[in-house]
Formats: sequence, C-alpha cells, structure tokens
Amino acid sequence: MSFPKIGNLAPSFKLKNQAGVDVCLKDFKGKKNVVVYFYPKASTPGCTVQACGVRDTRTEFDSLDSVVLGISPDAPAKLQKFTDKYDLNFDLLADEDHAVAEQYGVWGLKKFMGREFMGILRTSFIINKEGRLTHILDKVNTKTHDQDVLNILRNGI
Repeated sequence: MSFPKIGNLAPSFKLKNQAGVDVCLKDFKGKKNVVVYFYPKASTPGCTVQACGVRDTRTEFDSLDSVVLGISPDAPAKLQKFTDKYDLNFDLLADEDHAVAEQYGVWGLKKFMGREFMGILRTSFIINKEGRLTHILDKVNTKTHDQDVLNILRNGI
C-alpha cells in the first residue's frame, strides 16, 4: 500500500465523529486547510500525548485557517470517552472498517513486542484549502506532532 501523491486531491471521506455526526472532507474545501492524522487507538499513552498537544494548540491551528481531524479505528462511543476524559476540542473520526486508512495507505503490518498484526501506521497529512495534499508526515513524534505540523502551516502550504 502506498500514500496518495502530493499535489493530487486528497482521498475524500465521510466518517462519524465522537458525537456520531458525519464529517466530510469536502465540507472544508475552499474554507480551511485540513490536518488529517491517523492514530492507532484512543486513550493509549502515545495517542493521548498527541491528542493533548493538538488540544493545547487549537487556537494556533485556528489562526492559520486550519482544522485538525484525528482518525482511528475506534467506535464513536470510545472516541467520546477519550474526548471527555482529556477535554479534547477537535473532531476525532471513527474509521471502524479502516477503509479510509487504506485509501491513505496507513493500514499496514505492525510489529510490537515480537508480535505482528495489522493496524494504523501513525501518519499525518496536510491538505490545502483546494483539497490538495501538500505534506505527508510519516515519521510522527507524538510529543512534537502539533508543533511539527504548525511549523509547516506557518511556512505556507
């Protein structure tokens, strides 16, 4: 599986957020830059650090006309618990059948503690207001993710 090509239109999607409301990528076209980040599982240590970083820098994303969408294979109810527990202020989207993850090339073989399994490969995509993919971050550091993405947005996408 491979990532979509930079410069192409980003693969479209419609997924339920933590409140069960549909969120469509096309709804942001012409209005906002979109940061789509894929993460393995809500409420795990690395995913929590990453989400809290986005939460804490939300106003900076807003000032750069950008919205952040986190996508995982978790169900909306689990995403709502994650949102409530950590007071998250952005949408988390449920890709329970990992169809969107597959479109973006981030569903793949993982190795953890000597075990191999299929799962989300932590990756972020930056999509401009025209809906075109401008950046792919496939070496995501959960502790600096928000600042890494903000630096790209500040420098112009």
